[in-house]
Amino acid sequence: MQDEYRTVARAGVHEIEINRSRFLCALAPAAGEREAQEFIAAVRKEHADATHNCWAYVIGADAGIQKAGDDGEPGGTAGAPMLQMLLRRDMRYVVAVVTRYYGGVKLGAGGLIRAYGGAVGEALDALGTLTRRRFRLATVTVDHQRAGKVQNDLRATGRDVRGVRYGEAVTLEIGLPHADVDAFRAWLADATAGNAGFELGGEAYGDA
Repeated sequence: MQDEYRTVARAGVHEIEINRSRFLCALAPAAGEREAQEFIAAVRKEHADATHNCWAYVIGADAGIQKAGDDGEPGGTAGAPMLQMLLRRDMRYVVAVVTRYYGGVKLGAGGLIRAYGGAVGEALDALGTLTRRRFRLATVTVDHQRAGKVQNDLRATGRDVRGVRYGEAVTLEIGLPHADVDAFRAWLADATAGNAGFELGGEAYGDA
């Protein structure tokens, strides 16, 4: 697994105009291929009167799924440059749809490649990106008497507390960078005089 990846900070639309053609780039985070395809379908429905709705998406922290479509533009002039821009900017778990309203002036193959790729690049600049880092999930179990102090100490040291469950004891769900696991285990034993439970779970990504 990749230790980190970048994705778009939020969903949104950015518009550019080239030789009277309007290019609207809609970007959104997508957790999986189905989500990406649903976003493409929604944009197509919203802009059903557009000349073209070209698209590209990259799914997986390792960019394992990469797909693009030209929607009637000459082959390789729309979806491919959009996908290349996403990859060049190291974007993952992201979907882009560029809607074109033709303005009456032909751009030629080179012009189309620059327009579609550029629309995605400008949209990424406008909407912003964020880095997500791989974490090891873990649970800490402490008695009610110590729970408040442990929670405060975790947050004070910048630990990612993802959830708290109250039962006979208090269970804290946290995210730890891989490199911190051993040091955290030692810190927890010291902070609770050895009276806390600690169990490692699976992996997830969180905002860096």
